[in-house]
Amino acid sequence: MPRTSAGLLPFVREEGATRVWLGHMGGPLWARRPRGWTIVKGEVEPGEDVLAAAEREFAEETGAPAPAGPRLALGQVRQSGGKVVHAWAIEVTKGADVTLVESSTFDLEWPPRSGLRQSFPELDRGEWHDIGAARELVVAAQTAFLDRLPAASP
Repeated sequence: MPRTSAGLLPFVREEGATRVWLGHMGGPLWARRPRGWTIVKGEVEPGEDVLAAAEREFAEETGAPAPAGPRLALGQVRQSGGKVVHAWAIEVTKGADVTLVESSTFDLEWPPRSGLRQSFPELDRGEWHDIGAARELVVAAQTAFLDRLPAASP
């Protein structure tokens, strides 16, 4: 059974353009990689409803509840490492306050083989990006969510 994650993708339509809110993955492995941005997502617990997991993970990884509004299904993708990711979009109003308050953390041996464990944020920042720029920033498989966004409807 592949690992499964679920996430939310806030978006806004402004002056004929679509912008999406992405999180930048924290920790030293993503610090300098150009595709270190992601929809806010996390692991689905055994027996957990997938959309409920997306809502929970958004709150855990940003420190704030997900924006209000209908959840628009974007389907699923399989990332290069085999993880299956389910996503929902949320259209927010212009000027909506989607922000990274305080992310949950994970522990990692760093530097490698040092025996030292350090704590890093799941997300080290979150920002709005126009959809064209987002395609160049997200983990490659997640571009499918951006491509599906215009067709998503409540």
